[in-house]
Amino acid sequence: QVQLVESGGGLVQAGGSLRLSCAASERTFSNYDMGWFRQAPGKERDFVATITWTGGNTVYADSVKGRFTISRDNAKNTVALQMNSLKPEDTAAYYCAARLLGSGRYKDPGAYSYWGQGTQVTVSS
Repeated sequence: QVQLVESGGGLVQAGGSLRLSCAASERTFSNYDMGWFRQAPGKERDFVATITWTGGNTVYADSVKGRFTISRDNAKNTVALQMNSLKPEDTAAYYCAARLLGSGRYKDPGAYSYWGQGTQVTVSS
């Protein structure tokens, strides 16, 4: 069982920045590829970014490419999402999730075995 706890959400003006962090309880954190998703009220949970267990490969949704950066520290069992140039349409609850190595389908929420409770990001115009 992997427990994930997000932090770092909040209210920010458009153009501002936030850094989300996700702490994992599992000592075998490096056995998992990690992802960030977001969900706005009344909408589906959307893929934001993913990073492989080595941290060597990352993939981003087109809507955040060039503005968001995902990173991980396996020694500290953490994954982060640096969000710059935030837009009102980035407003959502953000979730980190863990995917067993080899699961593939990194954009599919169903491929992730463990989820955090979410942290709210609100971007005002």
